[in-house]
Amino acid sequence: MLSMVSACKEEKQAGTEGGDAVKLEIRSSAFENGGDIPSRYTCDGEDISPPLSWSGGKEGTKSFTLISDDPDAPAGTWVHWVIFNMPPGTRELKEDMPADKVLANGARQGINDSRRIGYSGPCPPGGTHRYYFKLYALDTMLELAHGATKKQLLKAMQNHILAEAQLMGKYARK
Repeated sequence: MLSMVSACKEEKQAGTEGGDAVKLEIRSSAFENGGDIPSRYTCDGEDISPPLSWSGGKEGTKSFTLISDDPDAPAGTWVHWVIFNMPPGTRELKEDMPADKVLANGARQGINDSRRIGYSGPCPPGGTHRYYFKLYALDTMLELAHGATKKQLLKAMQNHILAEAQLMGKYARK
């Protein structure tokens, strides 16, 4: 069963002209929004990326960006995945995306906090952590090389966000 949550932002808040809210929705067939992430997608399982899909957005979208992170990490927010410059026709990331610097569709992957390219699954040291998959529709392709960090990506995205959405899953090691 698919679950989705959307984060609507007014265009002015996203740094573009206009005032109508723009709706973008992201979901996963592997877990519900606010639900438990199956161990298959974690360090206790196969540590592969979960399937994600999205709909909505805004005319004028030139690329999509996804950032996945854990705000509950002991040392501060831990970045699990950075992927950007996904073409505007992209509407999904299949399960077990390769850890390639540049994907077949031209999308680029950044460095996660495990200091690797691609996805690094949940692996909390204790307790239940929340993992956010944040999707952004941008009015540009970003002038960043593969291996960019979340910080570099956020800076490059300033004033280019047309819409955003997030999906949150939880995981606790047994």
